[in-house]
Amino acid sequence: MAEARHNSIELGKIVSRAPEVHSGDLVFSGTRVPVDTLVDYLKADHSIEEFLIDFPSVERWQIESYLDLSPDGLDRLRAQGAGTS
Repeated sequence: MAEARHNSIELGKIVSRAPEVHSGDLVFSGTRVPVDTLVDYLKADHSIEEFLIDFPSVERWQIESYLDLSPDGLDRLRAQGAGTS
């Protein structure tokens, strides 16, 4: 149980979801930048560097951590409301 709590705290530092922020979309914590925007960039063969230039409020460690997350971690985050505060 303590591990699950720790994981959700860590996930909440990377991404978050709140109804009042970007209509409740999953965003990088501390920003209004939707995670889907990163996915779109990468699908369009843009680099992480280009994304960081266009969205300077997102930090590289957030992107790298998000990309390292397992699908189970993302599903758990979505189910918990992504660490709303």
